[in-house]
Amino acid sequence: MRLADALLQPAFEGTTPPDWIRRRLAHGLGGVVLFSRNIANPEQLAALTAALAAENPDVMIAVDEESGDVTRLDFERGSQRPGNYALGQVDDPALTEIVAADIGAQLAAAGITMNYAPTADVNNNPANPVIGVRSFGSDPGLVARHTAAWVRGLQSTGVAACAKHFPGHGDTGVDSHHGLPIIEAELSRLDSVELPPFRAAIDAGVRAIMTAHLLVPALDADYPATMSTAVLVDLLRTRLGFTGLVVTDAIEMASVAQRYGLARAGALAVAAGADAICIGGENYDEQTAVAVRDAIVDAVIDGTISEQRLVEAAQRVADFAVASAAARGVRKAAGDSWPAAGTTVGLTAARRALRITGPARLTGPAHVVEFTTGTNLAIEPRTPWGLGAPLRALRPDTTVVRLAEGATADDVLAGADGRIPVLVCRDPHRHPWLNALLGKVVAIRPETIVVEMGVTTGDPIGAAHLATYGAATVCGTAAAEVLAG
Repeated sequence: MRLADALLQPAFEGTTPPDWIRRRLAHGLGGVVLFSRNIANPEQLAALTAALAAENPDVMIAVDEESGDVTRLDFERGSQRPGNYALGQVDDPALTEIVAADIGAQLAAAGITMNYAPTADVNNNPANPVIGVRSFGSDPGLVARHTAAWVRGLQSTGVAACAKHFPGHGDTGVDSHHGLPIIEAELSRLDSVELPPFRAAIDAGVRAIMTAHLLVPALDADYPATMSTAVLVDLLRTRLGFTGLVVTDAIEMASVAQRYGLARAGALAVAAGADAICIGGENYDEQTAVAVRDAIVDAVIDGTISEQRLVEAAQRVADFAVASAAARGVRKAAGDSWPAAGTTVGLTAARRALRITGPARLTGPAHVVEFTTGTNLAIEPRTPWGLGAPLRALRPDTTVVRLAEGATADDVLAGADGRIPVLVCRDPHRHPWLNALLGKVVAIRPETIVVEMGVTTGDPIGAAHLATYGAATVCGTAAAEVLAG
């Protein structure tokens, strides 16, 4: 049971370690994953990670800090760094490396040992509901060079990177939090599109890779990648030569848990070649962790998992812990040569990413309308986004409203008399109602300014159009600075 416990990375409730986490860490639990529910402020987070390490000095402490739209550390104020899509638009790998090192400095100071990032998916399907701005872009070469830069930057601070979602989640119209995506691509297309960023990550020395809960019939027609030996061993280990840690995406996601049952999904992943099982999301109690551990033990007993495979996985977790300790030592010895946490590099990057079409400086007071659309489960619903708050800070005469599906052009313009309408949106191409509404308002009020904070497609609309390529707080600030002059 101790070997099986070593493979688990469960989540938990609260800003201090619950008794069950302390108890299980003392008896060999290999890791934990933290979410915003575990984080109140930097001092509390550092105390939390210290308390975890006190129970098990080799504990793997992971977090999902992609920056941009997906942030755990800055969920209350919004990320202070733009996400991958914005960095891909700048296309300066040196900048990407600096931003990743800035994130790493913050994580290292907090006692985090592994970051579930970067997203190495090539977002070649504009309708993708779960990747989008989390990707560096739709060009495999661009995504590859920025994935490598991100890995180098993060790992330079002693925090391990975990490239995801192998073998590639970009070409899907299904969110694997809710259903099983199927990637209908031939091997030659996978080799030329999906796999180059993962090859680049491996070449850059990435210490972990996260599996995707999706079916790739060209590789395995029966099992999702997380449960597929063909994907995790034949492709990732043998063909690509990856020797680091293989971590699953959250095992309770519907794409696999509904198909196999949560606990059995974890056991099947280990049997297929996964070394560590992430148990995050909405299932974060002791019973869930025990169920996964027991399923792994039962699978060893019935022969589904060989003893050799269990020992191999546990050894990789142990080796990872040793390497993490060494990396922390290097980080500590380097001292002030590393970037300090909380620098302004994020705002600088967001300013460089901003793309402006037309005269964007406001010539009068603005009426900002932010359109709310559903986001995927990777994004914290409490994380602020938009343009209204930063613009109002610079121009107090700004009015701000939020509207959702069902709004009409009259609703949008209700507060815009004597004001310039500024429409703020994310991915209107994925929401026909929003796309149509933008067009109607611009037709009625041609002076309207449109600010897109997501994936952009088609021609810019409005008297001026600003593309921020993400909805992080710094992206809104960069756009507000331009509008305010």
